[in-house]
Amino acid sequence: MAKNRSRRLRKKMHIDEFQELGFSVAWRFPEGTTEAQIDRRVDDFINEVIEPNGLAFDGSGYLAWEGLICMQEIGKCTGEHQATVRQWLEAQGLEEVRTSELFDVWWD
Repeated sequence: MAKNRSRRLRKKMHIDEFQELGFSVAWRFPEGTTEAQIDRRVDDFINEVIEPNGLAFDGSGYLAWEGLICMQEIGKCTGEHQATVRQWLEAQGLEEVRTSELFDVWWD
């Protein structure tokens, strides 16, 4: 049975029109990649893919990276966002690029 919740409560619970969808991402730098190259590539990733698409990235790693991508504002990532991220990472020669299915970043 559907519950009638106020807009304020829906926003607090991150449901309905306030639901936020994101996806996880992982990749590996080739063996022998220097720390300076890793820093430059991650900076490029943020400047060329994340920021221009209104996305946010929270992740870490050294040669193997993993993290979460969601929208900077309340919203839902799309399959197009996933494809953009995957294509950019693969075009940079990164290995084992993986993206998950979209999921609710607050409840899944």
